[in-house]
Amino acid sequence: MKKLLVFGLTLCFLLLAACGGQQETKNTTNEKTNGTPKIASLSIHLTNDLLALGIKPAGSVVGGDLKDFLPHAKKQLSQTKKLGIAADPDMESLLALQPDVIYVDEELAGQDLSKYKKIAKTEVFNLNDGTWRDHLKKIAKHVNKEKEADQYIKNYNQEAKEVKSLIKKKIGNGKVMAIRVTAKELRVFSMKRPMGPILYEDLGLTPVDGVKKLDSKRPFEVISQEVLPDYDADAIFVVVNRDDKAQQAFKQLEKTPIWKGLKAVKKNQVYPIADQPWLDYSALGNKMALDEAKEMFSK
Repeated sequence: MKKLLVFGLTLCFLLLAACGGQQETKNTTNEKTNGTPKIASLSIHLTNDLLALGIKPAGSVVGGDLKDFLPHAKKQLSQTKKLGIAADPDMESLLALQPDVIYVDEELAGQDLSKYKKIAKTEVFNLNDGTWRDHLKKIAKHVNKEKEADQYIKNYNQEAKEVKSLIKKKIGNGKVMAIRVTAKELRVFSMKRPMGPILYEDLGLTPVDGVKKLDSKRPFEVISQEVLPDYDADAIFVVVNRDDKAQQAFKQLEKTPIWKGLKAVKKNQVYPIADQPWLDYSALGNKMALDEAKEMFSK
């Protein structure tokens, strides 16, 4: 009887182990077919496109200036391994991660893709080709999230219409511009990403004539504060860098007769916006920028 009992228990354990192994294999297979491979992202923008699709990469590069994940995405990346900065990824950390696939930005990856391909399958994205919507759709195909991408874009477009209406109530048909204040210079954003598309395409705002004349291949142009009045903007969106010197530079600019004499300043139509998420040209960044604009112009 004892021998039979031992044999019976052993058989049960073997069956349970076999079932567990099959379930583990099934789960692994489902992970692949459900579009959730172990991804290493070597672009902060691709990382945030993945987050928009509900996918948290196993590893990601960080912002060069911050040496950290972008603030609006950091919470969602608490379990994601840092892989250095985009311009110079930490190859040792990437190798240790053992990813199934590596996502790279063509512009930053350079000519030598073999070093990545030796580690894992490598997908190359040209972020200068098309819009963030195109990038999101391309990623969605790789991770079996095409329906989610379409719904995300649909929701975004609907919110953009709402925000556009709210802004119009504040500034009417006025012409706008966006500037950035750093510790050393004053910049005017062009029609190019990251700022141009969300303001002048998604939100349908009218750029001042001076912005239309800027080089469309460059994201911004450095100007002197003396030429600000030439743009004659009805409303100005202002990004001030987070460091103390940039903050001080803006305070000094606000005290000048040039700034006080601007049409937008006189009309109380100067709108401070944060560098992040507004300068993160990704599905996540643009959506969060819209959220901020909606809150700002609903007041």
